[in-house]
Formats: sequence, structure tokens, C-alpha cells
Amino acid sequence: KEAILKSGYKLGKDFMLGLDVAASEFYKNKKYKIESKNKSFTSDEFSKFLINLCKKYSIISVEDPFSEDDWNSWIKFTGSIGDSIQIVGDDLFATNLDLINKGIEKRAANAVLIKPNQIGTLTETMDAIELAQSNGYETVISHRSGETENTFISDLAVATNSGQIKTGSMSRSDRIAKFNQLLRIEENFLLKKSLKNNKFY
Repeated sequence: KEAILKSGYKLGKDFMLGLDVAASEFYKNKKYKIESKNKSFTSDEFSKFLINLCKKYSIISVEDPFSEDDWNSWIKFTGSIGDSIQIVGDDLFATNLDLINKGIEKRAANAVLIKPNQIGTLTETMDAIELAQSNGYETVISHRSGETENTFISDLAVATNSGQIKTGSMSRSDRIAKFNQLLRIEENFLLKKSLKNNKFY
């Protein structure tokens, strides 16, 4: 927030923030323990903590706010704040059709992180995207740790009209390659649009 303001931009207008909580990593004995605060939260307490963070820092997207085993908290959280922010299920859904179906039925989350090599095949990936989107869920196409410079997920994000891609910060060649592919897609689209408008296409 401080960096955004010092750069002359406005938080909530020029920049919006997203948060990957990865809550399954610190959920033990039905409590969320944050080591830096030396404090354990109940599910309800942690929900209030996250809602306050979202309001204070204009956070518009929260990924894995609760453990994959804490379905009730997902449902309550989505019911209370899901109309105003994106709530992304990663560990909760694992790009699995059965789990995405369960989330849709229970109204847990409103977006799905899609990892093609997690579900295993392109057919299953496309099925997961179609299931999510046809039920009003946003889809975020994502890389995995240990990525290569293969740019397929950039093409997949555009082809499926996902509108969002998660491929890490602009560092390391495996990440830069994907951003460069998105730029190439945009350039190609603008060129075709220009040629079409000038009746050369």
C-alpha cells in the first residue's frame, strides 16, 4: 500500500490487490495459527480478520482463505463477502470436476484456479473450465511450481476467455515467457483488427 501511494497512484483505483492465503498450510486442530502474530484463530475469528484486511487494503481477490477441509467457513465467507470480492478455490478444488461441482452446489467460493497439469489432461481441463464458467464462476489459469518456459497457459487463458492468469511475478524466464506470449497475442489481435478496419483483411 505504501509503495503504491509513494508512486503517486491510488489504492482501490489504479491498483487492486489480491491475496493468496494458502490457509491449508497453517490449519491445525481446527485453528488457524499465524506464527508472526503468535496467535491462533478460530474459523470465525479468521474470517473477520480476512474481511478487515480486504476492507483496509482494497483486496479484491482472496485465494484459499480457509483450509480445503473447512468447507463451512468457505460457505459462510462466500455468503458474507462473495458479492464484493473474488474468492478463489485452489486447494479446495484441485481442478477436480467433482470438487468444483460440490463447491457450486454449496456456494463455496466464486472462482476456480485452473491448473492443467494438476487434473492431467486438456480434455479434463476444458471440462473444468466449462463447468465453472457455466455456473458463474470466474476461472484463473495457473502455472505450477517447477514450471518450464512453455507458454500454453497464456494461450489457454485467452482461448477460454478466462481473463485472468496466475504465473508469478515478472522474474525468471519461465514466467517472462508467458507474459511475452500474452503480448504477442495482443499484438496479433490488434494487427488483425487494424487490417480489418482498413479493409485489407
